[in-house]
Amino acid sequence: MQNRTAYNGGGPPREDLDTRLTVELASVVSAARRRATRDGDRQVDTAHLLHGLLESDPSVRAAFDSGAQVARLLGYLVQRSIGYGLQWHGTIEDSGAVPMVTEGTVPGWSPAAAAALDGALDRAHARYATHAACLDLLAALVDDPESRAVEVLRRASVDTERLAARLDGGRSGQE
Repeated sequence: MQNRTAYNGGGPPREDLDTRLTVELASVVSAARRRATRDGDRQVDTAHLLHGLLESDPSVRAAFDSGAQVARLLGYLVQRSIGYGLQWHGTIEDSGAVPMVTEGTVPGWSPAAAAALDGALDRAHARYATHAACLDLLAALVDDPESRAVEVLRRASVDTERLAARLDGGRSGQE
């Protein structure tokens, strides 16, 4: 699968970003920031965003094949600080799907997470919406096959190509 996530060098400034997200997605982003801080991670990464989406949004959970699949995903994400995911602690997420840029990046965000937020905004714009929604972010996360979020999805036996196709087919009616 080729990465379809747009990347503009780190994403919009935080104050601009908050005005371009639905209330639900803004809550997910805040939860991801809190989780990264609580876990002692230097940056919010795509796995933090995926965790927030799964915990917060019923439409995101409904995009998966079953409740068991969602439970398995949450199990992996919860283990991040005590087992699975420890290899990420203290490292910067660099999926290789986006250029590693240090100048102009959003402080506290991995390049892949910033690109996923940009991708969510692009998806919203493509459907003529004024705010990016949770399903926009999920689709953007799935679009980066080398991200931590996709690594967790694959570990939980999620067919990411099928999920991406399902999300691409369900673009209308968000917001």
